[in-house]
Amino acid sequence: MNTQALLRSGLFSLLGLGAFSVGMEGAALAQQLELPRPSPLAKVSQAVGLTDVSVEYSSPAIKGRKVFGTLVPLGQLWRTGANSATKLTFSKDVTIDGKPVPAGSYALFSIPGKDTWTLILNKNPNQGGTGQYKQDLDLLRFTVKPEPAGQRERLTFVFSDTTETSTRLDLEWEKLRVSFVIKANTDAQVDAGIKALEDSSWRPYNNAARYLLESKKDPERAMQLIDRSLSLREEWLNVWTKAQLLAQKGKSQDACPLAQKAKQLGEKNPDGFFFADEVKKSIVDWKCPAK
Repeated sequence: MNTQALLRSGLFSLLGLGAFSVGMEGAALAQQLELPRPSPLAKVSQAVGLTDVSVEYSSPAIKGRKVFGTLVPLGQLWRTGANSATKLTFSKDVTIDGKPVPAGSYALFSIPGKDTWTLILNKNPNQGGTGQYKQDLDLLRFTVKPEPAGQRERLTFVFSDTTETSTRLDLEWEKLRVSFVIKANTDAQVDAGIKALEDSSWRPYNNAARYLLESKKDPERAMQLIDRSLSLREEWLNVWTKAQLLAQKGKSQDACPLAQKAKQLGEKNPDGFFFADEVKKSIVDWKCPAK
């Protein structure tokens, strides 16, 4: 091959490499191009007392089409949105249509009708649509009546009429609204929280008293703290703490009845946590009368 041929060959190779490089850049740009989704993802949430409720869905648009009865056929199972099935999540147990719904996530399906809709909570929250739906996983089915609403271009979920104990979830699209009420067990949750606080409030006082007991600091203050703990609730641990404080002050005979009471309470402790050996040894060492 002569010199001119070599030059031509090299030039064509470079041109080919350049064209390949431009092609790769074009492909990369095409991959990076972002366009609006036809049915964008949406999420709306609402706190109801102590319970968080959220809805995750894809929001299709009307785009000049007739929705209910055409785009969304009546009498057929619908994912209640686009793309994946709409997901409804409760952080705590709730009540819907008078029936208990445990905390967790559910797929929200529906069967639209002219006069009534059937709404369905299905226990498989991660479904691509109606193709994966299994009726035997339904947790709850109930009917609601649709009502007229203002024009909505995109399917939208809205929380309304929210109080400390309930909220209403509205599905709005086209000129239709479908709603149902979610009731939170707020009063029972608050009562349980108060009870838990009452049950556990003795512990900080006991912990402080034990710290002073073990460090042998300020025995009078330690006694005040343990008496406060006992006034809130008697448990084997704070009874035992007071017994030890009395013994530390040289009042072993006054400590004996408390040690024996701590032993009785500790042996009944449901979680099994109890300084059994330590208490029994002290009862012997303090020469407590047999009971």
